[in-house]
Amino acid sequence: MHKNKFTLISFLIIISTLSFFSCKEKPSGTEEETIIQDTIIPAPVKKLYGIEIDSFNITKGKVRRNQTLAVILSKLDIPYHKIQTIIDNSGDTFDFRKVKLGNKYIVFSQKDSVETVRYFVYIDNPIDYFIFDFGDSPNVSHEKREVHSDLKTASGIIESSLWLSMKEKKYNPVLAIELSDIFAWTIDFFGIQKGDSYKIIYDEQFVDTLSIGINRILAAYFHHAGEDFYAIPFIQDGREDYYDQDGASLRKAFLKAPLRYSRISSRYSNSRYHPVLKIRRPHHGVDYAAPTGTPVHTIGDGKVIAVKWSGGGGRMVKVKHNSVYTTTYMHLSRYGKGMTPGKYVKQGDIVGYVGMSGLATGPHLDFRVYKNGHPIDPLKMKAPPVKPVSEENMPEYRKISRVMISLLDDIK
Repeated sequence: MHKNKFTLISFLIIISTLSFFSCKEKPSGTEEETIIQDTIIPAPVKKLYGIEIDSFNITKGKVRRNQTLAVILSKLDIPYHKIQTIIDNSGDTFDFRKVKLGNKYIVFSQKDSVETVRYFVYIDNPIDYFIFDFGDSPNVSHEKREVHSDLKTASGIIESSLWLSMKEKKYNPVLAIELSDIFAWTIDFFGIQKGDSYKIIYDEQFVDTLSIGINRILAAYFHHAGEDFYAIPFIQDGREDYYDQDGASLRKAFLKAPLRYSRISSRYSNSRYHPVLKIRRPHHGVDYAAPTGTPVHTIGDGKVIAVKWSGGGGRMVKVKHNSVYTTTYMHLSRYGKGMTPGKYVKQGDIVGYVGMSGLATGPHLDFRVYKNGHPIDPLKMKAPPVKPVSEENMPEYRKISRVMISLLDDIK
């Protein structure tokens, strides 16, 4: 983490605290000191998921294909009536039907001749776990591991891509996705240039030393193509959005691209050589090369008006956004969940997955935009901004933005 005002403030607080206590010296040889020296501090009790491990033999396992929790428990020689009691009494605490393949579990067996199982811990995710107690009154409880947050900063200069820059600096790679989401309406991340740079203040969550994700981006800066872009979170009308230094929303009517990470393999053209048909013909869209199965997102809110096979375009989804704009997504390997004509979608919803259905030499998305029924170049489309910070909220926003921009500028 780079030095910034946060670390400086923390350092000053620590120093002042230490100075306070160092001034309160006690005379040597006092009764209190003697008592402290003679006190024996017991060793801490070792626990795993809140259970004292010294009292049990520990066995670990994973849920395998076609295994149910009832089957796993019965193989541990747990009496059937105890398993049934827990199933009957689990209520809303645990759904036995939703055990996930690959999830881990821990068995706590008593140190007796038959190693009787006393506790069974099913780990649902890094935070949530369930303790099955097979004592005199069998029951299951839902527990959560303690989560702590660390305030961090990240910065870098891009040589080839945002992802590689963060990977080289050993930042959490999710930061790249978060940053691309925040600036999705402002910066074309398929057009990132060498020398572009970024600075981020963020909150990362941990369980012990395991990162479980980025909780929140508190402020971000991106320098792209000679321009400076800031992102400051602010709550207005009950919704938190990101705004620039002037209070304009970073959220536009449309996303810049329907894919998060890919590359442009073919641009909008009135005369493109078709790699399959071997002829020249108009290509009124942009091709994004990406692996089969890559999620394709609708660039804006709208109504699905077509989900069908479109000949050379293969599997296609068409979305009507308003009276002016319509978008199509072609060569899909499969459709998004629930994609049917008449369905309303929100910006960012998955409409399908990259494939090579129809006439295609490799997996890619053929993305097209129509304005008033006529095709336009998606890369040159100007999307209108949404509501900025209101006049009545501007004084408060200016205070927040000044502080956050100052902190971003201090990151080296």
